[in-house]
Amino acid sequence: MVEDAEPLAYRLLTGTDDRAFCERVSRALQEGYELYGPPAITSVEGTVRVAQAVVRTAP
Repeated sequence: MVEDAEPLAYRLLTGTDDRAFCERVSRALQEGYELYGPPAITSVEGTVRVAQAVVRTAP
């Protein structure tokens, strides 16, 4: 994501269920996003993959 760009109103964060993914979600929350719905979780070839939608309302 370009730093100077206007923040998106909606983002879907996806990745492996690990600390790095949790840090990405935490960073989004610190940037003013809120969780949107429950996380999704699945297993792909034995690797746990997760997704979390976040939304941000205009300041």
